[in-house]
Amino acid sequence: MTAVNTTSEASTEKKETIMNKLLGAISGSFAPILGVLAGSGLISALLSILITVGWLSKESGTYAILSAAGHAIFYFFPVFLGITLANKLGANGYVGGTIGAALLEPHYMDLVASKAQDVTFLGIPILLANYSSTVFPILLAVSIYSVVDKFLKKVIYKDLQMFINPLISLVVIVPLTILIFGPFGTYVGEGLSVVIQFLSAKSGILTGAVMGAAWSFLTILGLHWAVIPIFLANLAATGLDPLMAMIAAAPFAQMGMGLGVLLKTKDKELKTLAASGLVPSALAGTTEIITYGILVRFKRTMIIVAIAGAIGGAINGAFGVKSTGFALPSFLSIPVFTPVGLFLLGTLTSLIAAMVLTLVMGYEGKNDLAPVKIVKNVIRETISSPLSGEIVPLSKMTDPLFSTGTVGKGVAIEPTKGEVISPVDGLVTTLFPTEHAIGITSEAGAEILIFVGVDTINLKGQYFTSKVKQWDKVKRGDLLIQFDIENIKAAGYDLKTPVVITNTNQYLDVVVVKDGTIHAKDELIRLDV
Repeated sequence: MTAVNTTSEASTEKKETIMNKLLGAISGSFAPILGVLAGSGLISALLSILITVGWLSKESGTYAILSAAGHAIFYFFPVFLGITLANKLGANGYVGGTIGAALLEPHYMDLVASKAQDVTFLGIPILLANYSSTVFPILLAVSIYSVVDKFLKKVIYKDLQMFINPLISLVVIVPLTILIFGPFGTYVGEGLSVVIQFLSAKSGILTGAVMGAAWSFLTILGLHWAVIPIFLANLAATGLDPLMAMIAAAPFAQMGMGLGVLLKTKDKELKTLAASGLVPSALAGTTEIITYGILVRFKRTMIIVAIAGAIGGAINGAFGVKSTGFALPSFLSIPVFTPVGLFLLGTLTSLIAAMVLTLVMGYEGKNDLAPVKIVKNVIRETISSPLSGEIVPLSKMTDPLFSTGTVGKGVAIEPTKGEVISPVDGLVTTLFPTEHAIGITSEAGAEILIFVGVDTINLKGQYFTSKVKQWDKVKRGDLLIQFDIENIKAAGYDLKTPVVITNTNQYLDVVVVKDGTIHAKDELIRLDV
């Protein structure tokens, strides 16, 4: 099986683009909540089936309770995303979650519900909006918060940071979010509405192609909420809406891409993710699992979804397909569209085109993942500790790609000595330009990643000195990297160091054999086959 290092930092190079960093942050912030997204989506799919077959009524208490279970994660999305994105960016996840919660706090929501006029903050007018289920405002807010947090860690006395940093961060960021970040998304959405209305007046084919190609990406940014009122206005005026039929091509394109990934990938975790995303997408129209689990992770899938969505949207636009009511596009909502036959022609074309393109082109671009090394056979072995320090479970790491085991199983160590030694006899297969991380392949086939600290890539090599080069042969105990613990901590960085087996899937089990204090060269991990 191919071992892949998927951590956003592990795939970062000096030439990394802003887009790569952006998508890496988004993908990393969604990684910890993909499981609950999948479970919630399946609840929505189950409810759709039960209502369709007449076994459950929307007016029943059972429906209300199960609907709450299925929709909670989506309604409170800003809270969860605030937590995970803050953790991803090295800030306080609870402060990030509180920023998201402020957008849904009852006092603020009462102002929104009452459509209060002339609401101000320190004399500055506020544009009230409902930010439940949105993504874009909290992405902006927490990104700015992470910068503020790093600044505060440098200027606030350490013993006061526990309460002073959250105090200043919340007082600054929450008003900025309501005054600037949220309204910015609203204004951008209103601009998009004007463009869409202009296009729809000119050409159904052109509008369908644009809507079908762009809808998935508007959804990622949370800007789709500004376009939905156009659908509702059309339905209210004439009982028919052509735009919803056009954008329906996008979720069907995502389903096709997800099906293509399911059929093509050999990665068990990715296959499971794709399968769990297809069920709620097909039955309930909730594509979040595919969107945030696959689409933002693999850039090539973006091209595929855009092409397939444009084709299906253009078909529906050309033939004047319309919706007779508001519904999330899925197989169960097909009767909402008319003529049904032409709607199926457009959407199934999108689905099939995306699936075929994924099978032919693949879903991985050359820059999606770090270089990989395939080891055909592995044997049982024991990995020594590369550091002296205190053992910390990976679940305590703030980087979700380590804490969730996405990179591989293993353990973290809080170092007490600034030296990394080789845990095995083997070959240095990866040495990062910033010298803060190293990958070693043992003679027995284990692929070991040692990642010194959280976000220490931002130090750009300062306080790190490598004693080896890539492709050097090393012996167990050889000095690999030296680093300055005091200066790195003084700069505000967490030094918990993951030691993970990136080809975990090739082993029957990866067992951490030590806890508490450990010394370099002590036995740390046993690999069973």
